[in-house]
This record gives sequence, C-alpha cells and structure tokens, in this order.
Amino acid sequence: MASLTNTQVLVIGGSSGIGYAVARRSAEAGAAVTIASRSADKLQAAADEIGHGVTTAPLDTGDNQAVERFFAERSAWDHIIVSSAATARGGMRTMSLDDAYRSMDSKFWGSYRTARAARLTEHGTLTLVSGYLSERPSAGATLQGAINAAIEGLVRGLALELAPVRVNAVSPGLIDTALWNEMAAPSRRELMTQTADSLPVGRVGRAGDIANAVHYLMITGFATGSVVRVDGGGAIV
Repeated sequence: MASLTNTQVLVIGGSSGIGYAVARRSAEAGAAVTIASRSADKLQAAADEIGHGVTTAPLDTGDNQAVERFFAERSAWDHIIVSSAATARGGMRTMSLDDAYRSMDSKFWGSYRTARAARLTEHGTLTLVSGYLSERPSAGATLQGAINAAIEGLVRGLALELAPVRVNAVSPGLIDTALWNEMAAPSRRELMTQTADSLPVGRVGRAGDIANAVHYLMITGFATGSVVRVDGGGAIV
C-alpha cells in the first residue's frame, strides 16, 4: 500500500462532517491537506482545529468558472475527495422541482464539474461520496437514491476515462454529523436510536468511519471503479 506522506490532498467539503474527518485523517497520515468549501470562516475554524499545517481555499462547486479557475491556478493534486453537497429531503410529489434541481446540481453536478476540471498526478485518485440509498431505496428519499446511483455510475465511467488516475466512491449509511442539526433535537435522537436498533452493528455511523474508507481507497493502488459501502449493514436489512 502507498503512503500519504508528503502527498497533496484536496478535500472539497472539508470544513465539516465527513470532509472534515477525511481532512484530519489525511493530515495525521502526513499529507499536505487543503480544505475547500464556500465559507471562508468555517474553513479557517476547521483548519485551526485540525492543525498539521492544513490550508484553506474558498470554493463553490456550483460555479463552474470558479472551479475551472481554481484548478488552472494550482499544481496537480495527488488526491481529491469531494464530500460537499446539499440535498433536499422529501418525497417526489411533495418536494418542489426547484429543490430537486438544486439537489442534483449540488451533489451530482458539483462532483461532475470537479472531475471535469481537476488536475491530478498520473497515479492520483479522485474519491466521491454517494450513499447506500442507491442500493436500498426509500420512499421518502427517491431523489437522493437516484443522485447517489448517478454518482456511482459516474465513478465507473471516470475510472476508465481518467485512467491511470484511480476513481472510486464511498457509500455511507446514516452518519451522525452536524448535517442533522437542522432537525429538532428530539426527532434527531429518535432517528438515530431507531436506526441504530435496526442495524446489525447496533449503532449509526460516525464521520471517522467514512474517513477510514476514503483513506483505504487513496492508498490501495488496485482499487478503481469501486464503490465501498460503509453503512452498518443498512443495505441488507
């Protein structure tokens, strides 16, 4: 297996949640890490917490010109991880089309824009984040499942088109991150408890679980076109 020591790692969405955990894991493994997201203040706070010389770069993956300019102005990266996305929740007939379009634009097209503009070293890696709803649909999250499936299809195609760059995805189950803070506290606790009770592992996921899977894909030179599911058994219950 390869090492991340002295490699250049870019984590888009690295100011919170899964991206933050990936950035911390990579920095602790010796990588030179840059975290990117839309909020400069959140980025700086995250970089200060992580330490290890992490640098920041404000970036909105919804702005294609900004994405292209960002990569054109920088040297090639050894590893790029895209974990930033904002997707609406709700059934197909209750969610507005505008919310549906914005969700697809944020998670799928944000990853697509990044992959299209990214500059990677010859044997670098690009890792995207999908989700287990691609395999185990939910009646209340039809769009999210479709977006995740689209990302996984994109990964398989890019693994061929961008070779020898390796392209993979991690597919999380329910991960307890600040993403859920918008829910009322009692509802959030109920969701987490019910989900934990339904899973073979007996708990919901943590951001560090996904960071470990991303790390594996970065350092394992025989992994490309892969989707690594880390869902506590959610897709099989």
